[in-house]
Amino acid sequence: MAKMVNTVLGQVAADELGKTLMHEHIFFGYPGFDGNSLYQKDRTELVKLGVEAVNVAKSQGVQTIVDATPSDSGRYPDLLREVSEKSGVHIICATGYYYEGEGAPAYFKFKQGLGIAEDELYELFMGEITNGIGKTGIKPGVIKLASGKDSISEYEELFFRMGARAQKVTGIPIITHTQEGTMGPEQAKLLTSEGVDPKKIVIGHMDGNTDIHYQLQTLEYGVYVGFDRIGLQGLVGAPMDSERIIVLLGLINSAYANQLTLSHDKVNVWLGKAPEFPDDLAELTRNWEMDHLFKNIIPELEKHGVSKATIDSILVDTPKNIFNV
Repeated sequence: MAKMVNTVLGQVAADELGKTLMHEHIFFGYPGFDGNSLYQKDRTELVKLGVEAVNVAKSQGVQTIVDATPSDSGRYPDLLREVSEKSGVHIICATGYYYEGEGAPAYFKFKQGLGIAEDELYELFMGEITNGIGKTGIKPGVIKLASGKDSISEYEELFFRMGARAQKVTGIPIITHTQEGTMGPEQAKLLTSEGVDPKKIVIGHMDGNTDIHYQLQTLEYGVYVGFDRIGLQGLVGAPMDSERIIVLLGLINSAYANQLTLSHDKVNVWLGKAPEFPDDLAELTRNWEMDHLFKNIIPELEKHGVSKATIDSILVDTPKNIFNV
């Protein structure tokens, strides 16, 4: 019998998720965005923009989107619920926080300094997963954890350990952020050493690293790795899609297709003032949309011999299995 998955509209059987993008952001703002009163969109505009973005993925047959936005970066579960209602696409939201370098709120830093952060953080994870986020009643379907480039700080490790503790009780998957594709094996080792089933772990943004041996080192822990920044090139150390395709093909041809997830990490609606990229970066990221995978990357993989059945397995069977374990 299929397990039930928390979506923003309530529980859905894992078998009914269908084609799934495992790491996207319908709304996202770096912590502090809400302090800029000059660039605040109203609810109606946000929902409209969110629906338009989700419909781009829906046009490619996507039935479920995992919105990996952490709670300190513009996670609006009530808006996601309305977007899901209007678009007809399942949306799974997250509980968790961003990595220290770009997200650490003074609130938990202060509590950590006093040595009293652990219990409150665990209480937060458990409370949201079991009772819902705030007064919305919406329960997250994944735990989001993150670390910075080339290290997992003491602050970030605290979140990993409490996230692992909550995962073991609730059973919902963990998805992570690796900065520039670093610390993948270390994240996998930390979480599995805390007792998390590797089949409930997706180490995210691993396509930031084009060393296939590094990928294999992470995969050896039995976890999934996310090639989930497709289309994001030139920013935050991201390689070219052409380089990612080479590594993807190597992993698929080495029988690791069943441990891969695909997505874009697309920021569809920037909260606060949207960044203005210089012309060269704007050109590099022009395909960074939630249909890019289907329009440009999958045809390239198929051209190199990857079967439709394998692609369907990565996009349909793997997400189902992650939520079904």
